[in-house]
Amino acid sequence: MITAEENDLLCRVENGAPMGQMMRRHWVPVCLAEEVPEPDGTPVKARILGEDLVVFRDSEGRVGVLDEQCPHRRVSLVFGRNEEGGLRCLYHGWKMDVQGNVLEMPSELAASRVAEKIKHKAYPVKEWGGLVWAWMGEKDAMPEFVPPPWAPTAEVRVSIVKAVLPANWAQILEGAIDSAHSSSLHSSDMVPAKVQGAEATDKAWLRPSTDKAPRLQVQRGGYGFRYAAIRRPIFDAETHDYVRSTVFVAPWTVLIPPNNLYNVANVNVPADDTHTNFYFIAWGHPSQTPETETWRKFLGQTVGVDLDAYYRPLRNFDNRFWQDRQAMKAGNFTGIKGFPNQDIAMWTTMGAIADRTHERLGASDVAVVQFRRQMLEALQAFRDGGQAIGTGDNAIPGSVCAYQSVIPKTTDWRQFEARYVWPGAQEATENDNGYLVKA
Repeated sequence: MITAEENDLLCRVENGAPMGQMMRRHWVPVCLAEEVPEPDGTPVKARILGEDLVVFRDSEGRVGVLDEQCPHRRVSLVFGRNEEGGLRCLYHGWKMDVQGNVLEMPSELAASRVAEKIKHKAYPVKEWGGLVWAWMGEKDAMPEFVPPPWAPTAEVRVSIVKAVLPANWAQILEGAIDSAHSSSLHSSDMVPAKVQGAEATDKAWLRPSTDKAPRLQVQRGGYGFRYAAIRRPIFDAETHDYVRSTVFVAPWTVLIPPNNLYNVANVNVPADDTHTNFYFIAWGHPSQTPETETWRKFLGQTVGVDLDAYYRPLRNFDNRFWQDRQAMKAGNFTGIKGFPNQDIAMWTTMGAIADRTHERLGASDVAVVQFRRQMLEALQAFRDGGQAIGTGDNAIPGSVCAYQSVIPKTTDWRQFEARYVWPGAQEATENDNGYLVKA
């Protein structure tokens, strides 16, 4: 249990909140690259860390991330004309390029040279891994963009589900690092089976254990931490453990134990204090990783079917998340299709910001407690002048990855040699960041 003050420090990111300031020391995912697919296409609204932004792709294919409000009279640029190398406001025709330069002011006399004196807020941008990223911190502190662990090289296939959720980022991330809940909440989709390790089918994920009460152990790092959920395996339970090792990469990423075909991650970017841009990611070799539409259909996260045009879930509290009580009577544990939807139901019913002062935690909450403690300690160190968690020398090494395996009880899970799922990984080499690349 944490105090109300600590809960606010952990959760709130708007209006100069310390957590939001620390997050700005990282490159921030702003939206899917597919949301701005073509030059001179429709601008897109994004909300990140309490800021309203407009994203557009200009005539040359460059992506701009600007303050949504026009610098002139503060009307929305989302409705502007995207044309001839810039975004033009409808109100008086002011036109800004991707760097925030004011190119034209039709309503002003040319001799006034007002445009030269005004710079609109614009953020440096990088496209990578299917996302548009922005540097929202101080420009003189901007580091080189480093690919995230779930998109280490350009040859990796990345398939992404996006959902904008009415819940604080921290309670969503806590769900991702909570291995114990999967044996209950997801028990109809993550099914115990007589397999040698986690396997993926087109309908479910199989796992070699019926154990619902894992033993949890944590190992801290400068980037965050990794932990093991240790369960009894179906085979060789006397001599082996089934280990699922999850990695928390501060401030908002979780590397989830993979299956036999592809790797899994999620990224939880605060839109503001009470909303989160949730990305659920399959990544790996193109021959084994589902394509984007297949991934979204599998998870029940298809735009126009499960989500509206703005990625907001159509399932909600008022319609009971489309829960099928007849399916529950027939044996389905939740009656909710798609395990992200099962999670979303839990996260959003906690309230927009969960009141952690009334929780009663148990042994299965070790990783959740570790997340809160480490982030609050990191926040204090940052406020005292230290570097942000997970940056600089404390960035996650390429050798750290999530894994699942049945291993001998005599093997320490921390020393187990794990690599992300990639065909022929044993023949692969490592690049400068420590990530596997094709040999």
